[in-house]
Amino acid sequence: MSANDGLGAKTQLRAGTAYRRDWLWVAAFVHRLSGIGLAIFLPMHFLALGLAIEGEASLDGFLKWTQNPMVKIAEVGLVALLTLHLLGGIRVLLIENMTWQPGQKSMAIAAVAVSILVGLLLAVYLF
Repeated sequence: MSANDGLGAKTQLRAGTAYRRDWLWVAAFVHRLSGIGLAIFLPMHFLALGLAIEGEASLDGFLKWTQNPMVKIAEVGLVALLTLHLLGGIRVLLIENMTWQPGQKSMAIAAVAVSILVGLLLAVYLF
């Protein structure tokens, strides 16, 4: 008989995923999600570059489409994701190459705060 035999399945599941409630795990998860978001954006960027090579009319049509408010909102989100990914990557580099600092959670929260601020500043600029 093991020590977990008396625990219910839900209790065992929560105990096995308790680390997911830690801010540092959330920061690592968001860092990965922002990387996926940026990878999804990359083909659109290549499309725009390809249109620029095709000719002025193709690029002008694409640039006209970018004036759509939904595209501008997506740009704000993209810049916020890029900032978040950049700061999260710097945090990972610091963790891997320096001694552990007790303020890791504060660094993760600061990265989110700076990313939101950059996104809001871009939103004010675009709108």
